[in-house]
Amino acid sequence: MARHRPAGGLRRGKPGVRAAPADPAVPAYPGAGVTTVLVFGGSGFIGGHVRAALHPHAALVCPGRRDLDLVACGVDELGALLRACRPDAVVACTGRMDGRVDELVAANVSVTAKLVEAVAADAPGARLVRIGSAGEYGPVPHGHAAAESDEARPVSEYGLTHLTATRLVELAAAARRVDGVTLRVFNPIGPGLSADTVLGRVATLLRRATPPGNPVTVGPLSAHRDFVDVRDVAAAVVAAVRARRLPERVYNVASGRAVPVREAVRLMVEVAGFTGGVRENQPAPGRSAAVDWMCGDISRAARDLGWTPSYDLAESVKASWAGAGA
Repeated sequence: MARHRPAGGLRRGKPGVRAAPADPAVPAYPGAGVTTVLVFGGSGFIGGHVRAALHPHAALVCPGRRDLDLVACGVDELGALLRACRPDAVVACTGRMDGRVDELVAANVSVTAKLVEAVAADAPGARLVRIGSAGEYGPVPHGHAAAESDEARPVSEYGLTHLTATRLVELAAAARRVDGVTLRVFNPIGPGLSADTVLGRVATLLRRATPPGNPVTVGPLSAHRDFVDVRDVAAAVVAAVRARRLPERVYNVASGRAVPVREAVRLMVEVAGFTGGVRENQPAPGRSAAVDWMCGDISRAARDLGWTPSYDLAESVKASWAGAGA
């Protein structure tokens, strides 16, 4: 276990689940005065950047899977860890993107349920911050920026399990059991980009093209996506951890701008200096084929967390390419 110390579905127009009045029996949340943060998934793409961003602000406890497997462990084991490290905040950068339905439920829903139960029982007053997904929204009308108050209609098991996890946190917060929040992350890109993402796959294909001038083949690139830099995602987590109070329980973390995936791929081809063509002959991934437009409204995060993205698409694509072969 590494320790680091510093040097639901709601219809549009309806309010979200707001913060409950403070319980006098629970210690007041310290906000910017947090001293210890427990981070799960700290070795992943998002989690690694979250660790780096939180490091100047608090002592970090970052258990790996060998220390505690969240999927396999029980609530009692998780509670023992919470009692031992006594965190001010718990950040969950965990989850599964694909696999069987039972695997998605175990990784996305059951893990969240365990975290809610353990934090409520063994870390009262601690804030639970979990990484959610834009996949919770499902199809969005072309030209519309999805807001947290929009009706969520996921079209994949992945999106449905994330939405269920989000609702668990909302319900626990409404019942004053947990000071919990979900950050709905849109399409994260940037340093250390995973090969499981569309731009990560393109980067891998460009590096492996033999000879270098040969064309690469990908799926359709006409869909619009809201790409957000992973470093901006990490900054949003820091903002959620350090906020004294959270008026809402769900926040979009996005760039606020939808671009054709083809445009992002074009930027990566330019950065890579690739001279071959890009052919769109492969089928679209099932998880995203039914959603041809996605854009996030980030006004709530700007208002409540003081967070707005800092990196533009060109910077993020350049950083994605630079780190893709690392």
